Amino acid sequence: MTDEFMGPPWQADWTKAAEDNHDALPEHARSLVAAARAELVTAQDPYFRGIDADRGLAAGMSVEPVQSTRPGGEHVLYFDFGRGWLRYHFTARTMDPQIVIDECFWQ
Repeated sequence: MTDEFMGPPWQADWTKAAEDNHDALPEHARSLVAAARAELVTAQDPYFRGIDADRGLAAGMSVEPVQSTRPGGEHVLYFDFGRGWLRYHFTARTMDPQIVIDECFWQ
C-alpha cells in the first residue's frame, strides 16, 4: 500500500436503491449505464472541474454538480442524451478513494 493519493480507475459502489433501479432496467439501458459508469471510473477528476472539463466524454454524456454552490458535492452524470443519469459523490480518501452512485435513472 502507498501513502500517495490513488488515481483512476476509481472504485465505484452502488447504494442498494441505485443497484435495484439498475437491475430493473432493460438490457439496452443497462449497457448505457455500464458505458457511463466506465467513463466515470476512468476519469482523472470524477467531478470534471473546470470549463468544458467533460468535453472528452462520449457523445450524449455530460456532468454537472447538483448544486452550483457546492462544486465538491454530489454530481450528476447524464447519459443517452439526457434520458438517463447517475447521481454520485466522490470520497477522496488517501487510502481508499471511491465513487458512490446514489441514484440510477433511465427513461
